[in-house]
Amino acid sequence: MNKSLHEALRMSEELRAALAEGKPVVALESTVISHGLPYPQNLALAREMEQIVRDGGATPATIALAEGQLQIGLDDSLLERLATEAHVAKISLRNLGLVLADRALGATTVAATMWAAQAAGIAIFATGGIGGVHPGDGMDISADLPALATIPVCVVSSGAKAILDLPRTCEWLESWGVPLLGWQSDEMPAFYSRTSGRYVDRRVEDATAAARLIDAHLALGRSGILLAVPPPPETALEATQMQRWVQAAQREAMARNVSGSELTPFLLGELATRSEGRTLQSNLALLKNNARVAAQVATALAFKRSAHERANARS
Repeated sequence: MNKSLHEALRMSEELRAALAEGKPVVALESTVISHGLPYPQNLALAREMEQIVRDGGATPATIALAEGQLQIGLDDSLLERLATEAHVAKISLRNLGLVLADRALGATTVAATMWAAQAAGIAIFATGGIGGVHPGDGMDISADLPALATIPVCVVSSGAKAILDLPRTCEWLESWGVPLLGWQSDEMPAFYSRTSGRYVDRRVEDATAAARLIDAHLALGRSGILLAVPPPPETALEATQMQRWVQAAQREAMARNVSGSELTPFLLGELATRSEGRTLQSNLALLKNNARVAAQVATALAFKRSAHERANARS
């Protein structure tokens, strides 16, 4: 790690100790707090996801920008600032350095969280859904995809967000060498829905099996890997109905000339309205479930790496 990067990173003492001792750690993004949900639901979710990770035997590492530093492992006061302040920058790789220079408060997206996690030595990151290829001519591509192609971190998610073009997103990941693992499933989930008709590269039944494949891939240092976790069945939505809602929301956006950075929040709001809040409940449930699975996988990965180190020490 170069000097300037070292100075830009600020880790909590708890997290620093966990990493030094090879204990399991799970990175968590912060845009879900600042841009995903209203207060106080956003703060409650942030605290609950951290507690779920702790209950799973791992240390949570929520990531954000504040006071000119990349903060990894947040105290409760910073979580509350992210949840309540009106002007929180949404941080991707493009503007990460710019917001650091401004010493502004910023919440990290999937791409920025991956970069920060890798810089800190964290292998497992839990989120809701990744960005991907947007509907249209295929030129609108989330920065999350190039991040997955270049940053060796495992992202635990329920696939790509439902408003995206999932077939082209899967094809993009395949072309750029990002493996897809299915958690107790042969299919890539479609965020709110458990099925999509798009098959994963390998199905894994438990955390030990997932950790073995993740460790082997990340050791190459070439790209990230996606562990796709279907949403819990009790809150999952039927795929055909979900697609009808998405198409109706997209037509409404076109009718109102909504585009650019305003499009995603508009579509998500439309989906929540059309589903009478069911998409929001599904989103909350899958976020918590992904944090739970990530803690299990991080624990299994830490155990595997520790056993490997002990074996090397004896030989």
